[in-house]
Amino acid sequence: MRTAIDTDALVVRTVAYGEADVIATFVTETHGKLSAMVRGARKSKRRAQGALEPFHTVHVSAEDRGGDLVTLRDARVVRVRAGILASLPALEAGGLALRWLRHLVPARHPEPAAWATTLALLDALDAGPAEPRGPLAAGALRLLSDVGYELNLARCVVCSRACPEERPACIDPARGGLVCLACGGARLVLSPDVRRLARNAQEGQPADFSREQADQILAVVEAAMAAHGGFEAR
Repeated sequence: MRTAIDTDALVVRTVAYGEADVIATFVTETHGKLSAMVRGARKSKRRAQGALEPFHTVHVSAEDRGGDLVTLRDARVVRVRAGILASLPALEAGGLALRWLRHLVPARHPEPAAWATTLALLDALDAGPAEPRGPLAAGALRLLSDVGYELNLARCVVCSRACPEERPACIDPARGGLVCLACGGARLVLSPDVRRLARNAQEGQPADFSREQADQILAVVEAAMAAHGGFEAR
């Protein structure tokens, strides 16, 4: 059975194949993660209209016959994010965001909330924030929630005891959130301020993380993604 695909997408990975071809992996708005063989992509800069670069939103037309690879008919850029390419910190942050998306979105299964969160994060990075890791940390927390791995930052995941807002809290990302001392605690600890900002970010509210606070959150998020997303934290 053949299925026509016509959707916006993000290029999350390209792998050289043979002398001139590329296998491109897309996360799409309506069909989840898909991979396609792009013939001659490394020989001609016009192939797929240059739409195999990361960070830009592209529109793809393809045919899915149920195999490992779909047949790409056309790909064109519809939203350029040149600001990310002009900044090394933004480039690194955007690369992490696409790496997370590639691992968290399953093949042929759309994740509309994760798609929207990633677009918003890339747009924020494209705008040239002074500290890209702040938006990255906030987006990462929302991305975890979008795919069903939201961290519980209010209560112990073992005994459900509420953690007072004014106290530091131990957090075990692999177990899904806070673990009180009575239940064994955890190696990572979040200060009250960081936990408050993180909960704001989960709810889609403004969360102005400092560089140090963002690094704390990113360590937690990467550990959670390593536990659930099938890849190792860096």
